[in-house]
Amino acid sequence: MSKNKGKVWHTKYGARRVRHEAPTLQEAIVAAQGLSDELDAQADIAASLIGVPRDRVRAELLKNASPRRAATKSVAFVGSAKAPRSVVIERKPARRVVNGR
Repeated sequence: MSKNKGKVWHTKYGARRVRHEAPTLQEAIVAAQGLSDELDAQADIAASLIGVPRDRVRAELLKNASPRRAATKSVAFVGSAKAPRSVVIERKPARRVVNGR
């Protein structure tokens, strides 16, 4: 038998057994990174999601932390040869990880 043997929902279609799996540490870290940019806040959020000590989550965050890249800037010159104007285009990298399923 499964470890979730006692959870049963009674619906109009009959009894349904429900499986509950707690999020893994990596899933909690990804969720926390989507909610906050600060490392301390991410550690607090992830620790509260899975119920583990904050120090353990912080150590895992520091192991997996990628170095921050500055916003990419491009300069484009527009206008005529007599009066050129420069336009600065900034691109900030996305914070969220997208799974390609």
